[in-house]
Amino acid sequence: MIKKIKDMQIGESAEIVKYESHGDKMYRSKILSMGLTKGADIKLLKKAPYGDPVGIEVRGFNLTLRKNEADMILVKGVTDEKDSSGR
Repeated sequence: MIKKIKDMQIGESAEIVKYESHGDKMYRSKILSMGLTKGADIKLLKKAPYGDPVGIEVRGFNLTLRKNEADMILVKGVTDEKDSSGR
């Protein structure tokens, strides 16, 4: 199931699968430069009370994203792939 980072639970891991097409190209460029590329695994570490900002782990380092940046990233839960294959 494809979802946004805001829909993840703290401690949950996921893989980046695509980006919102209606997002600002400047933000997308910034996101890519931070290592948030397709196929990268992320783990949700923390969420502020109103969802802004969120803390994630990606490529071995911690990163904090504003809500509008995080909302551009679409992820697929790591367990989703195992569930669909029957494992």
